[in-house]
Amino acid sequence: MTGTITISLHLNGEAVTATLPARMSLVDFLRETMGLTGAHVGCAHGVCGACTVRVDGAAVRGCLMLAAQADGATVDTIEGLTDTGAIADLQDAFHRHNAVQCGYCSPGMLITAADLLDRATLPDRAEIRDHISGNYCRCTGYQAIVDAISEVATARTKGAA
Repeated sequence: MTGTITISLHLNGEAVTATLPARMSLVDFLRETMGLTGAHVGCAHGVCGACTVRVDGAAVRGCLMLAAQADGATVDTIEGLTDTGAIADLQDAFHRHNAVQCGYCSPGMLITAADLLDRATLPDRAEIRDHISGNYCRCTGYQAIVDAISEVATARTKGAA
């Protein structure tokens, strides 16, 4: 087949091999080929953060990365992180603080928040705002999102003590 490539990766803990168009974006592969629709296509230019997924432990924009670039990588989506319970505390806090409203940005926002909490044990509100600044939300005004992330950071720090 011309213009196609076969990739193998670990997707949400499972080995996956697929043949797909060589220029298919990672987010399109996840949504269209794998049926994982949690990552959204917002701007398709890497600006809004709706397509954020985790590749080899780092938060990346799925619209800016070709699926071929994920060959051999470990990819985690919101579905996988939800299934493992890895972000259950963040999801609960987002719900309690009404930080989800329409929900379009929530998967990318949750992955970005998890990325921050993996890097900084107890970020202050300014650090939280800075880290999520690449994820657009039209509904919440960000205050509830910052509150939820801050609460989880504090709880995780107390739990680790």
